[in-house]
Amino acid sequence: MAEFAAPAIRDWDFPRTAASILLMTRFGEDRGVDVVDALRGTSLAMSQLRDPGLLVDARQELAVVRNLVRELGDSAGTAIELGRRYHVTTFGIFGFACISSPTLRDAMAFSLRYLDLSFTFSIPHVAVDADKISMILHDERVPEDVAAFLVLRDLAAIYTVMRDLLPDVAFRSLDFRRAEPSTVESYVDLFGVVPAFGTEANVATLDLAFLDEPLPQANEHTVAICEEQCRELVTRKRARSGISHDVRERLVRVGGVEAGMDAVAHELAMSPRTLRRRLSEAGTSYRVLVDEVRQALAEEMLAIGALSVEDVAIRLGYAEASSFIYAFKRWKGITPAAFARRASPRGPSGR
Repeated sequence: MAEFAAPAIRDWDFPRTAASILLMTRFGEDRGVDVVDALRGTSLAMSQLRDPGLLVDARQELAVVRNLVRELGDSAGTAIELGRRYHVTTFGIFGFACISSPTLRDAMAFSLRYLDLSFTFSIPHVAVDADKISMILHDERVPEDVAAFLVLRDLAAIYTVMRDLLPDVAFRSLDFRRAEPSTVESYVDLFGVVPAFGTEANVATLDLAFLDEPLPQANEHTVAICEEQCRELVTRKRARSGISHDVRERLVRVGGVEAGMDAVAHELAMSPRTLRRRLSEAGTSYRVLVDEVRQALAEEMLAIGALSVEDVAIRLGYAEASSFIYAFKRWKGITPAAFARRASPRGPSGR
């Protein structure tokens, strides 16, 4: 198979508008979830979400996902119903560009080129062979506790948008890495096919003929105007997202051991005050990034199984193992030892 087009981004950690958080908060409200509970841990208020210019950190959206899963459960039905809320109009100018594209081929290429204007966590890679298109949704870097939920939400959203663009489009087959659920009714209801489960990758396929179907609302002038605006948006967003990446990169280099904001700011050729302000603008903070890097490194080291909990604590800069255990339980809801047993190749897969 040949790659159709490379996605503009390789990871889910990119800033996005608040539209998805607003959509999920309203979804939760419809199911009895209080706004305060839906937004817990995001530092956001409902009034802020109505600002179309507000950019949020991906981890703020991730917090809302976790809140909904905690309140509503992580069932396939919930993930699919949430994904069905994402119509082409949810994506603003990005969505208008897609719906104005000449064909599905053009809309897909545009979507991958400006993927960081979407709300996806599962990064799609699209390949083409003699008679079909294969869309692989990569969730390897998505946090394990919500990976299966987000793959299904993202795929349901993608399919809903594709049907907005081309009502006759249909999937040919579906594969999921997750274990087979007790019922597949919600899958069949939306996607029209019975999926395979426990596969090596999350893959959706459709007939190649759909690629060159003309879209009903195609407009060459409109799509040109929309692309220009999208180009300006991603330029601004990518400039802002760089600061979080730069700080994480330096923290990873020192093994998650906190170097101190002053030292990191000096490496980045700015004052601590400027660093604090820029991180705040990106929807995060130095303390949050330290926690995130420590969590990611802790999971990697524990999954390998070669280090004790005490060794991992020392490598991450904790003075005592008890402090690390407390922090890990706050991150994952279980002890490091329990996580290591579950992550072991000899243990359950968790899928």
